[in-house]
Amino acid sequence: MDLHFEELLGQITDFIKTEAKTETVVGEQFELGQFKCVPVIKVGMGFGSGGGEGVETKTKVLKGQGAGGGAGVGIEPIGFLVTKEDEISFIETGKIHGLAAAFEKVPDLIEKIVDTRTKDEVTT
Repeated sequence: MDLHFEELLGQITDFIKTEAKTETVVGEQFELGQFKCVPVIKVGMGFGSGGGEGVETKTKVLKGQGAGGGAGVGIEPIGFLVTKEDEISFIETGKIHGLAAAFEKVPDLIEKIVDTRTKDEVTT
């Protein structure tokens, strides 16, 4: 068995190239009314490899080889590029903005108001 680290890493890289695409993770661009939307992803990668050799002694000939390789990929949708005529903007996914963020805080606000009123009623 020959050790072929370059070939192994090439195969891993080729696999990542085919799998770590926006089309694979989120989908292809689409139109929504007058808007064209293009999904955007964030990709993080890590590679690792190892190897080995054989050993010879005066009395025995020990043969051995080893090889290993691996890769990890983290893929996360982060938003959409949105175009309308000559305007372009980026809309993040996963983060709440504007009025939606305010509505997210309403239940906590109501709970605080009720707690405050309850405490006031108990003390009076």
